[in-house]
Amino acid sequence: MTTVDYGDIQGLVRFGYGRMTEACYLLVKIRDARAARSWLASAPITSATRLSTPPKSALQIAFTREGLEALNVPSNVIGGFSPEFIGGMAGDGNRSLRLGDVEANTPENWRWGGSRSIPHAVVMFFAEPGTLNQWKASITGAAWHAGFDEIDCLPTSNLDGREPFGFVDGISQPELDWEGSRRPHINGSERKYSNLVCLGEFLLGYPNEYGKYTDRPLLEPDEPSASQLEAAEDHPELRDLGKNGTYVVMRQLEQDVRGFWQFLNKVTNSNIEQAYQLGGQMVGRNFADGSPLVPLNGEAIQGIGYDKAQVQLNQFTYDLDVGGTRCPFGAHIRRANPRNADIPGNPSGLISKLIRILGFGNKDVRADLIASTRFHRILRRGREYGQNLSPEEAIQTPHRNDAERGLHFLAINSNIQRQFEFIQTAWIMRTKFDGMTDESDPLLGNRVPVPGCQSASSFSMPQSSGIRKLIPDLPQFITVRGGAYFFMPSLRALRYLSSLGG
Repeated sequence: MTTVDYGDIQGLVRFGYGRMTEACYLLVKIRDARAARSWLASAPITSATRLSTPPKSALQIAFTREGLEALNVPSNVIGGFSPEFIGGMAGDGNRSLRLGDVEANTPENWRWGGSRSIPHAVVMFFAEPGTLNQWKASITGAAWHAGFDEIDCLPTSNLDGREPFGFVDGISQPELDWEGSRRPHINGSERKYSNLVCLGEFLLGYPNEYGKYTDRPLLEPDEPSASQLEAAEDHPELRDLGKNGTYVVMRQLEQDVRGFWQFLNKVTNSNIEQAYQLGGQMVGRNFADGSPLVPLNGEAIQGIGYDKAQVQLNQFTYDLDVGGTRCPFGAHIRRANPRNADIPGNPSGLISKLIRILGFGNKDVRADLIASTRFHRILRRGREYGQNLSPEEAIQTPHRNDAERGLHFLAINSNIQRQFEFIQTAWIMRTKFDGMTDESDPLLGNRVPVPGCQSASSFSMPQSSGIRKLIPDLPQFITVRGGAYFFMPSLRALRYLSSLGG
């Protein structure tokens, strides 16, 4: 049984801070390392401890590789982090190509995170209504300004649980196995989709879905300030800088709400109800209430969270829609989380299982085309920004120079490559996802053709008649405006960082 020190974990991993509807993300560079470390030593970072009286505000912080270097973290320690974190989101042209960060999404066009404006840290402020400015001012005093230069302050909005296109958001989240009760099969034999995921998928220093510990910086006990850190579970002779920390993927995604609804309105010949339905097909959920387009299962999926409404909205897999006639194969939620297990078809009995493992006996040939979901989950902690714009307003008013609206996407994961990058590359952007051709994610896709596909701008909807309904020439609805990979340290690791000399 795992014993977790919640007081050592930054609270965003455990809580979404939903009651704190005001928030902002401050992107900073370190002006003076000594002053920055002094501020870190006394910063009131909010932990994951559950209090009898919930706090009214929260403060979190995470660093890029450049930020750790600016704090004078030794190069051999930084070398223990993952290659993706070290290289950065925009540090490699091949990575940008895989993530879909080309043409309109290219890092050269980003406002932050590109080669010219990489932040050293993101400082996240959360507060109950009416208190954000006061909370932020109490943190960013003279000591703060001695250590940091502010690049930008990214605001957020409270859209009452909906993202800017108008669909219910934040419904599907993995449930972290805080108790350490999960004993995953590591030989690829799990037959049922489960929402309960090993803690090591989201926090470093714990076993993941492979039963392994993700690589992270491990220090010799006699290294400077290493005494601040816990011993590693898998290497007790070493000190674990990563323990109770994680990686945060952050991307600023501008959403063309007018363009989205005006396109749907045009395709449906100005029938608003059909526009809602087509939008729902692209998302994979009904516009009105966020319910899935596929039938709910008769029994609860293991590990679904504690909110009754969300249990109902997530109590499904795609086993009852193998033809994609209810929820299209290319729908956003089906791409982002295929809800499949290791062995397609949920076979019972040793012989049936063996036959499926060998690739036989499965009527749904598409199921063999998608990797098992449990190795590719992320924990989403993003927030919307910009003013609300209803579909009706978007349709009735022509394009104009609106204030921007979109999503500050935040994903928490222990393995950037296997989790966020895999989902983005193999499922979201891939034009041949689930055996399809010529289409990427209808929301997040960038529509840029890739080798072997003349187009990436279609969206298809299988029909029971066997003939697909095809929507061609989808515009690009979402544009990347910034992004970076951050390391969110534990509170012990923050004490380590604040105690470094130099």
